[in-house]
Amino acid sequence: MNERVVPGPVQDSCGIREAVCIHTKKIYDSCRDKDCIEDLRVYPTRASQAVIDRALSVRGGRAELLQAYIDVEPASYNRGFYSVDIRYYYRITAEAFVGGSRPAEICGLAVFDKRVLLFGSEGSAKIFSSRYYPDGADCQVLGRSNLPEAVVEAVDPIVLNLKLLDPCDLVCPPPCPPPGGPCGPCPPPPPPCGCCAENELTEIPACISACFDCDLAFDGGCRRLYVTLGQFSMVRLERDSQLLIPMYDYCMPTRECAGGDEEGDEDPCEIFRQIRFPVGEFFPPSTLPGMTEEEAPAASSSCCR
Repeated sequence: MNERVVPGPVQDSCGIREAVCIHTKKIYDSCRDKDCIEDLRVYPTRASQAVIDRALSVRGGRAELLQAYIDVEPASYNRGFYSVDIRYYYRITAEAFVGGSRPAEICGLAVFDKRVLLFGSEGSAKIFSSRYYPDGADCQVLGRSNLPEAVVEAVDPIVLNLKLLDPCDLVCPPPCPPPGGPCGPCPPPPPPCGCCAENELTEIPACISACFDCDLAFDGGCRRLYVTLGQFSMVRLERDSQLLIPMYDYCMPTRECAGGDEEGDEDPCEIFRQIRFPVGEFFPPSTLPGMTEEEAPAASSSCCR
């Protein structure tokens, strides 16, 4: 039976000099997801809402992920697991056509809530540290709970679709009859407009409001804008851990620091001569990265016949 490895010098033919103990974050569980978020309501700015009310159509569209707020809570029904609630805030930008004039740029906020369940193990130790924070409540870091830390990595989503709807176009599904019971009287007809109760957004963080040049219109208008997004994300749960790892050597930089002369007399033409000619800027590639041979166009497809 092999003996337990302890910190200290080791004998190894692969160049390992020492086994060292480090403090880092260990990933206990992680997942990746590809969400297609359909018909997400966009809350435009006041100026954009006035344009949307008169718009005939919308096109294009860009989405920027502004912030992701994360909350971690233990799952009461599954020991060692935690629910990670994520709220994404997006800034949606598009172009609206009003009559025969040039398209006007519109901007608004979209919010998406997501929940994942991950394993984060258990821990009951209270964590303290002597690390100093100038604006902290005390010279030492106050004790914190031993919950795992959730980390979300996401890229700006892809805008898949944009559409305009009148509140009257929202159709409410009929109420479900009682299970196993006889058919009751017909349900009352829905209100003429706006019968479907959407999750109205009434309050957002100040840092999100600061990302827009004017106030957002949460009360709606004559028309509403909806967007469908494609979101790629990765979520993981981490804990502070002490790990024993092999050490090959100290990380000594091998490259000298590059810097200009103090007098700034370096020849700019000589610097320019060292730059490689950007061939790709003049000749776009025939295929894109990740494209298979079947997806690539045939060489003869561009010839005139």
